[in-house]
Amino acid sequence: MDYEALKKYSALHPKPAGVTLQYGTAGFRTKAEQLDHVMFRMGLLAVLRSKAVVSTVGIMVTASHNPEEDNGVKLVDPLGEMLHPSWEEYATQLANAEERELQKIITEICQKAAVNQHKDASVFIGRDTRPSSEKLSQSAIDGISVLGGQYHDYGLVTTPQLHYMVCCRNTQEQYGKATLEGYYEKLSKAFTELIKQSPKSGESQRHLKIDCANGIGALKLSEMEPYFPKEVLIHLYNDGTKEKLNHLCGADFVKIHQKPPRGLDMKPNERCCSFDGDADRIVYYYKDATGHFHLIDGDKIATLISIFLKELLAKVGHTLKMAVVQTAYANGSSTRYLEETLKVPVHCVKTGVKHLHHKAQEFDVGVYFEANGHGTVLFSKAAETKIRQLAKEEKDDEKREAAQVLENMIDLINQTVGDAVSDMLVIEAILALKGLTVQQWDAIYTDLPNRLLKVQVADRRVIDTTDAERRAVAPLGLQEKIDALVKKYRLSRAFVRPSGTEDVVRIYTEADTQENADALAHEVSLTVYHLAGGRGAPPQP
Repeated sequence: MDYEALKKYSALHPKPAGVTLQYGTAGFRTKAEQLDHVMFRMGLLAVLRSKAVVSTVGIMVTASHNPEEDNGVKLVDPLGEMLHPSWEEYATQLANAEERELQKIITEICQKAAVNQHKDASVFIGRDTRPSSEKLSQSAIDGISVLGGQYHDYGLVTTPQLHYMVCCRNTQEQYGKATLEGYYEKLSKAFTELIKQSPKSGESQRHLKIDCANGIGALKLSEMEPYFPKEVLIHLYNDGTKEKLNHLCGADFVKIHQKPPRGLDMKPNERCCSFDGDADRIVYYYKDATGHFHLIDGDKIATLISIFLKELLAKVGHTLKMAVVQTAYANGSSTRYLEETLKVPVHCVKTGVKHLHHKAQEFDVGVYFEANGHGTVLFSKAAETKIRQLAKEEKDDEKREAAQVLENMIDLINQTVGDAVSDMLVIEAILALKGLTVQQWDAIYTDLPNRLLKVQVADRRVIDTTDAERRAVAPLGLQEKIDALVKKYRLSRAFVRPSGTEDVVRIYTEADTQENADALAHEVSLTVYHLAGGRGAPPQP
């Protein structure tokens, strides 16, 4: 390793005094002007990770649904998954190291993680449309180059596209071609095959209004549009030409505020959807004839996909095990519908995509979505092989056709990570094949009224939870008080959990009416304030 070059380049990307960052589920995220040194060092880390796993890894420069002034970076592991948890620790150490410690920390990482310095390193890099992203991705490239790594810069891509490229590269392109054209062709071919089977194929055009959060989604959908079958007409709004990224628009805004984004006029019963800033989340919504706004979130997306896959698996007649993975934030009505009506096993895990993805890998078919609209479907190698074989060789027509639909679903779904473009095409295909309107989809079950609150505390670490964050074990007495409050209301539940990023405690409640969900949330927030060291004035109803 050329330590002189490292010293020289590192001095060009100095660490500002007093900046300490933590690598979390979303990688690093903060104000863009504080990230130059972090990007350079993540370039270094990507080279070490690539040598350790003897594969290509990825660097994605994005802060997803955060405001435009922010930026961030995530590392992508060889099969398109998120960075291994043991390396999140190394990322944090490297980002916070003083200049003079860099060499020592790199040497320590190499020893701890058994990095073979003599292996080649290869890194794919991509970025979102933020004004700061190009310069920051150049800083990461400096880091890759100084340690002698090879890199391929994909420039402007959605986060899921970069995950896809990394996976393609490391499966020797069995997963697909590691180019944007390859991505567009694979998805559009599978989608076109599926749409052909729909009852009204060819007659009516399917209109969909898409809020692109003034982000990368708009650019990539415009590039992909020529690949779509003519039945599908997409209309792009908030395409980034006029307004700021994520400002009063995007999936996160719509989900939190339960209202349409700015810049998209909705007529009654029109299908609309929103991407987030880096296009890895999607939510649907519509206005009914009375002008009332209806949100269709990740829970309802998971339910629609589960209904469809369950029918197909039953037709194919093979004993493939399917399950849905949720977090504690999933609406109780969705869990009840899946378990009791659809008879599909549901598993609850801790908040954070990596926990959902990991659990979903345990099944032949694992469907996971967070309520915020981030999710996908995973097929085990064995399930995929079986389905592809049946699609080719099965003599029984009905079984073979069902297997062919499943095969196209496998090709349409981006199994590396939640992908708004892919998820949108999956949903559009299912609605077309089942002849469902957006209202009929929404009516599958009715969400229980719920409320999300947060309480500022002196130290979030005083709260400790168990049972996938559904019960608090510290501070003492908190859970007993929550249990007593929950008993006062019908169909109610409540849980509290510490934020992963700031000193706040998040509170979620559900009940039979909005009034009761709000009242319960307020009572729980007062309890948290008093027992967990609340800061500032007590919560007001």
